[in-house]
Amino acid sequence: MPKNVFLAVSILFLSASVMAGPAGKAYNIADFGAKPDGETLCTEAIQNAVEQCAKNGGGTVYFPAGTWLTGTIYLKSHVTLWLDSGCVLLGSKEKKDYGRPYKVEGGENRTFSYWAIIAGRNLQDIAVRGRGTIDGQGSNFRYKEGARPKNIYLESCSDVLIEGVRLRSAGSWMQHYRNCDRLTIRDIAVFNHVGYNNDGLNIDSSRDVTITGCVVDSDDDGIVLKSLSRTPCENITISDCVVSSHCNSIKMGTESGGGFQNVTVTNCTICSPRYSKVTYGRQRGLAGVALEIVDGGTLDRVAISNLTIKGVTVPIFMRLGNRARLYEKDQSKPDIGHFRNVIVSNVVATECSPIGCSITGLPDHSIENVTLSNVHLGFEGMGTAEDAARDVAEKPESYPESTMFGTLPAYGFFCRHVKGLRFQNLRLETSAADYRHAMVLDDVKDAVLDSIDAPFAAGAAGMILCANSQDVLIRNCRPPAGTDLFLDLRGPQTKNILLSSNDLSRAKETARLGADVTESALALQANHLPVK
Repeated sequence: MPKNVFLAVSILFLSASVMAGPAGKAYNIADFGAKPDGETLCTEAIQNAVEQCAKNGGGTVYFPAGTWLTGTIYLKSHVTLWLDSGCVLLGSKEKKDYGRPYKVEGGENRTFSYWAIIAGRNLQDIAVRGRGTIDGQGSNFRYKEGARPKNIYLESCSDVLIEGVRLRSAGSWMQHYRNCDRLTIRDIAVFNHVGYNNDGLNIDSSRDVTITGCVVDSDDDGIVLKSLSRTPCENITISDCVVSSHCNSIKMGTESGGGFQNVTVTNCTICSPRYSKVTYGRQRGLAGVALEIVDGGTLDRVAISNLTIKGVTVPIFMRLGNRARLYEKDQSKPDIGHFRNVIVSNVVATECSPIGCSITGLPDHSIENVTLSNVHLGFEGMGTAEDAARDVAEKPESYPESTMFGTLPAYGFFCRHVKGLRFQNLRLETSAADYRHAMVLDDVKDAVLDSIDAPFAAGAAGMILCANSQDVLIRNCRPPAGTDLFLDLRGPQTKNILLSSNDLSRAKETARLGADVTESALALQANHLPVK
């Protein structure tokens, strides 16, 4: 059998046994002069293989086992890069080997230049696949300012597949997909812990994206949706992934000029990093899930379900802010964005820090329609009475982070400037006694707290604090024996608070109204009350 035919058959057989195989002729980079010694720069040979493949109508550029040293490789339409088992595509340590100008498809005299091992713009039907490794040797670019190579950068591309490969040690973000359509990323493994801004996987202003079966372990944010433009990320599914990060494991933001719409996150496992030391963030990681709109975009229709979270600082963080970063030339300062229609369900988190979760909008700019159901969160506790009495600054222009407010007045959820809030079957636990509220509602309108289960500490603040909140229904709660105070009402704007069908018989005091709260603000219906 001729050599090229045998090679093509071998690749297709491997494809069928591991994943759906690429079509078209195979081009072995070794046949174009590439050497697998890890010392000979193979950029030109690999690029020539890509060019020949594209010229002949597309197919597969094949990387056999071995270590192939390279600078920037520019992809072409209808080309698949196949990295065989035992292949290492090794990024050059030299700056001069990255970002050479390259003529792009889709126009005359247009050039594209980017610092990445694999780069492309305006391409269709492209893929990076196999069981090989792309190693960026990013420790050679350990500085904060100036260009640093990513392992993969694709812009304005469509019908993209990234599958099976191992990605290691980028100079900055591991992979960045900007303004892409119909992008699938599956069964990849990422480990990025050698420098600054070592994100794991970044989707930017893209549509119709599926991320599934991936293992991502990064120093900076793990799986991240961004909109570094006014175009939102839209129609995104993230499922069946394992994510670790010293910062935020699954995040929407911080860059949010367009926002995030129609997003599903499901069946994922999140844990504190186990194999690395922190550069950014915290050793244990910051947020498990962080949803952020701070640059004028819109977050709308986000569903998050079936997550397990272990050992992060804050399991759930939601923030509508007003940093108002500009992303386009001559753009005027954006208005405060919109954050609405979020459902979080079936989440279990343990070994989280004392800080607490927060859902915070801004005065006159509320987060809207957030529902959390079947959520079980475990915290370290140790909050004090002084923590419970803290005033929390608004910080509208601050960088959004789950630690931005410090230790919160609530060890469970601090909710401020929210309209349309639902909690159903929320269970909170603390490893040590905590003297803060379990939940704080501050300027919350139209809320339902249903089946809230929280521990008590003798002398602690009221289990639930409602301050300047309206139209709140609290039902089906059963505070444990010894609870000093179940409900604390404060503020002249507090009204229409209804306690219904609660078993409050074991609480020492059902409710306490502040001096500025009218007696008509609270109504009780069908509760089991303490015997006087």
